[in-house]
Amino acid sequence: MDLKIGGRTALITGASKGIGLAIATVLADEGCNLILVSRTVADLQAAKEKVRKTGVSVQVCPLDVSSSVSVEKLVADHSDIDILINNAGAIPAGRLDEVDDKRWRQAWDLKVFGYINMTRAFYAAMKARGRGVIINILGVAGERLEPNYIAGSTGNAGLMAFTKAMGAASPADNIRVVGINPGPIATERLDTIMQKRAQERLGDASKWRDMYASLPFGRAGKPEEIAHMVAFLASDLSAYTTGTVITIDAGAASKGNAI
Repeated sequence: MDLKIGGRTALITGASKGIGLAIATVLADEGCNLILVSRTVADLQAAKEKVRKTGVSVQVCPLDVSSSVSVEKLVADHSDIDILINNAGAIPAGRLDEVDDKRWRQAWDLKVFGYINMTRAFYAAMKARGRGVIINILGVAGERLEPNYIAGSTGNAGLMAFTKAMGAASPADNIRVVGINPGPIATERLDTIMQKRAQERLGDASKWRDMYASLPFGRAGKPEEIAHMVAFLASDLSAYTTGTVITIDAGAASKGNAI
């Protein structure tokens, strides 16, 4: 299917690995020009080399979007983007007594306030131009609340509300704001979380692969399965979709499973 987004420009945060890199790859295959944002220069360059083979324009920005100065620089340099994908964030697992104030605030500065500040800045630029799409990559823990991931559940639930509220009002400005709640997705970060849970539940972190057995289809999702939905939502084929959050977790949240 031709999504007809070739020639548009997408800015992706957290773009050097995992879901972010998969999104970059899929959008590049669709002909989108890319601005890749992440904190690590080496990882960004590796991502650029991977996606530039498709022939699209790829720029890299080694910036920390938890900083308002970085957000201001991004919007000053790239105010003409068509698609913003907020994806940067790594909120730690753990119960309330396991995530201290400093770590909680650092994580929220990147994901929660990072998403809010990026949306505020780029929404204004999109409004001035009369078009745009903002896609927030959230997390299923925002609807399937997990005490073992208390900072993430709380942050994602807040961002779900933020996305729905923004997306409900945005049609007045010819802008769409939508979200995706990925379930467990096969990334390095998920492997680390599963190692911690294997240690807690099985007493042996090396058995972390066993933790996937209870998931639907007996596996975690693939980053590409999120990326293809992003591409569709970014396209005019989804022009009536805004103010909603789409869950991609093979039904686990509806079933009530916990990994």
